[in-house]
Amino acid sequence: MRHNKKFNHLGRKSAHRKAMLSNMASSLILNKRIITTLAKAKALRTYVEPLITRSKEDNTANRRLVFAYLHNKYAVTELFREVSVKVADRPGGYTRIIRMPFNRLGDASEMAMMELVDYNENLLNVDKKPAKAKTTRRGGKKTAPKAEEVAQETVAQAEPATTEAPAEEVKE
Repeated sequence: MRHNKKFNHLGRKSAHRKAMLSNMASSLILNKRIITTLAKAKALRTYVEPLITRSKEDNTANRRLVFAYLHNKYAVTELFREVSVKVADRPGGYTRIIRMPFNRLGDASEMAMMELVDYNENLLNVDKKPAKAKTTRRGGKKTAPKAEEVAQETVAQAEPATTEAPAEEVKE
C-alpha cells in the first residue's frame, strides 16, 4: 500500500533526486526556461516555487535557506536580485508548464517546457494589444468631415484675401 507517498520519486534514490532537482532549479532560474520531461517538470514546480516565495523577502536567513537547496551562488543572486522583483506582486504560481507536441525519441516520454511566468515576452505582449474597434455591416450615419479637411478649406479661402503688395523699404 502506498499510504502518504504523495510526491513522485522519479525512479531515483533521494540523494540523486535532490541533486537533480537542485540542478534543474538553478537552470530554470538562470535561463528562465528549460525543456524536460513532464514528470520532472511537475516535481520541479513543487521544489522551486517555495524558493521563489522565500526570495520575495531579501535577508541573510532567506538567502542561506535558498542556497542550501540550490548550491549555486549565481542562481541565488539572480533569484534575489531580478526574479523576486518581477514576481513581487504575484501571489504564487510563478512557473508555467507547457506540454510539447512531440515525445522524446528514445523512450517516448512526454516532454514539457517549464518557464517562469513573468519572463515570457511573447505572452506578455499579446495582452497589451489594443482592442479592435467593433464594426457592423449596416449602413449607419455618414460621418462629418474631418477637422483637417475643414481647416484646409478655411485656409484656402483665406489666402486670396490676404494678398497685399509688399511694403517699400525706407532709406535714410
